[in-house]
Amino acid sequence: MANTFTNGSNMAAQRSLLRALGWTESEMQKPIVGIISAQSDIIPGHTHLNEIARAVAEGVIAAGGKPVIVPSIGVCDGIAMGHKGMKYSLPSREIIADSAEILANAHAFDGCVFVGNCDKIIPGMLMGAVRVNVPSIFVSGGPMLAGRKDGKKLSLSSMFEAVGAHTSGKIDEEELSSYECSACPTCGSCSGMFTANSMNCLLEALGMALSGNGTIPAVYSARIALAKRTGEAVMKLIKRNLRPRDILTPAALKNAESVDMAIGASSNSILHLLALASELGFSKEQISVDTMNEISAKTPNLCRLAPAGEYYVEELDEAGGIPAVIGTLIDADLFDGSAITVGCQTQEELTENAYVKNPEIIRPVALPYSPYGGLAILKGNLAKEGAVVKKSAVDKKMYRHSGPARVFDSEEEAMKAISGNQIHAGDVVVIRYEGPKGGPGMREMLSPTSSIVGAGLGDTVALITDGRFSGATRGAAIGHVCPEAAAGGVIGIVKEGDTIEIDINKGEINLRVPEEEIEERLKNFVPKEKPAEGYLKRYRALVTSASDGAVFKKF
Repeated sequence: MANTFTNGSNMAAQRSLLRALGWTESEMQKPIVGIISAQSDIIPGHTHLNEIARAVAEGVIAAGGKPVIVPSIGVCDGIAMGHKGMKYSLPSREIIADSAEILANAHAFDGCVFVGNCDKIIPGMLMGAVRVNVPSIFVSGGPMLAGRKDGKKLSLSSMFEAVGAHTSGKIDEEELSSYECSACPTCGSCSGMFTANSMNCLLEALGMALSGNGTIPAVYSARIALAKRTGEAVMKLIKRNLRPRDILTPAALKNAESVDMAIGASSNSILHLLALASELGFSKEQISVDTMNEISAKTPNLCRLAPAGEYYVEELDEAGGIPAVIGTLIDADLFDGSAITVGCQTQEELTENAYVKNPEIIRPVALPYSPYGGLAILKGNLAKEGAVVKKSAVDKKMYRHSGPARVFDSEEEAMKAISGNQIHAGDVVVIRYEGPKGGPGMREMLSPTSSIVGAGLGDTVALITDGRFSGATRGAAIGHVCPEAAAGGVIGIVKEGDTIEIDINKGEINLRVPEEEIEERLKNFVPKEKPAEGYLKRYRALVTSASDGAVFKKF
């Protein structure tokens, strides 16, 4: 197979540039595979991606292709958390998608391998892969091993909660330092079922990555072997001309959502799957927040991984990994096993020999942690377009909660009150103007939620926001409230002391104020507009509601 610019006399000038790179005649006649790698020395999950990309390249060469490694940007959400940097996290997804589209199309790649690991990087790459639509496959850098302290396992969420405990005077500086030095022991994506690991697991369910992508630890040699097999697999995809749009059907996205619910993935996965559905041009009848709620209602929660439980992704891998979860769901008729994958097999064929090795980590459908999915969509007069909660990480005492609103127009204002011990049992903390437009950028609220949990209020205080939560968040944390305050949503007219009622089992969230008064407040409501410049100003002008995946407007 000859690449667009390596054949014919009219492409001699282009070939002269390849010769400047040291390419040989035979290399020019091979399919060119772009390995789009997000290696970075600032992201723990990405610091080793050069090694993964090189292993992919070896696989491509072994299977008869010509690999070229090109870059992608990325943001570490943990490092960006709690300051202005987090405003750039979700917006970076659009830049990542744009850059993948530009790199692949400008250089006429015959196929692509996407090498990422963390949060917005994988979703952005997925969106880019759909746009380019050449044979493509993903391989992640793998999860970090869990930390250890005093015989207990730790993760980044433990660290943020330790900060909250220190702020409230429950632990001293020496104990905090001990947590700091123990929580993140290796490279890799943070060790719990946070957003990065959620998306890497869902790549398997979508059919866009080989088995083990989501769970083989970053430091295991099996991760390098997986990368080599991925390089070989992309060559098969090119030979068969199997493309992302052939694999990413509505059934594939529903499969991903079924696994999402079964493993108790991050609430951000809802946002990214909606964005992917938008990129694919699916209608709301095909994929929407309502579809996801329907899947949640019939899919049991089979795994309780940190922060919801005591197990970590490395233990999910030992228990059989995502193939075992998929096999369990197929047997229960909760997953479409006929869906095709980048392994050029159906999901049923791919998971034929998979089995659950530890029924406590991956429970049987007949004995789940919960008969309902790990995520839930809430609706009501406070969130007419929906809001999202990681139900599996909420104390059951908080499934129903009613309390006075404590209203803050930014994360910083809320943190000042939480750190000052001004939040009390029974309160409902409302953080608004942190949505896609309002932030702008839809920041994650891991610092406030962790501080609440660290202060011992996790089972008595709820927090709602038009912003997002990290996958590391636990507690009654309800995010993605739509419409957001900046778009004129009801969350913008909540007053201090108003009663907010939450019923997670019923999927409801309501402001208990007479409807006439709500209408009157909305009539006089002028949303605030926070200062923004540069890319964030452009982002605010283009971004849509979180209920649509917070994607850019289509022109």
